[in-house]
Amino acid sequence: MKILIASDIHGSAYWAARLACAVESEAPDRIVLLGDLLYHGPRNSLPRDYDPQRVIPVLNGFAHSGRLVAVRGNCDSEVDQMVLDFPCMSDYAQLVDEAGKTLFFTHGHVYGAGFHNSVDAVPALPKGSALVFGHTHVKVNEPAPACPDVWAFNPGSVSIPKDGTHSCGIYESDQPIDRAFRHVILQEE
Repeated sequence: MKILIASDIHGSAYWAARLACAVESEAPDRIVLLGDLLYHGPRNSLPRDYDPQRVIPVLNGFAHSGRLVAVRGNCDSEVDQMVLDFPCMSDYAQLVDEAGKTLFFTHGHVYGAGFHNSVDAVPALPKGSALVFGHTHVKVNEPAPACPDVWAFNPGSVSIPKDGTHSCGIYESDQPIDRAFRHVILQEE
């Protein structure tokens, strides 16, 4: 199973289109969105081509493929749910892959691994699981500091990176948990 993971689009039509290109190129079995989809938030500058109305059809296109799972970010609200064709108001989603590894998807403001100002609240997960979160806009791919038996992965930010590169992530279930995740750098046209 191949999963494309993206977080923190923050209403950027430009970067949502770049993400759509990554989805096409990577051809994942599933797409997981980790929140902060349409609104830029009061602490962020406006991202490039901020236009949530143009982001909506891109995200709904992912949903219509039947491959999408999404969770709520701290900038998402009920009004966003009204325009999106997929559920996005849950604080987390879990998936158990065909190898039996548990993936816990969350934004990072309720549950998190304690990296870069994220909440340090790792849920009870089986050994060899992964906590997959966004929120910080900084890429992570290493064991959770407080729970070394849990892998922590942050795909970084699609539109407002705080570490210099726009990105998403890939999970491939046929790899051991410490090699199952990788980052994909989104290129500008």
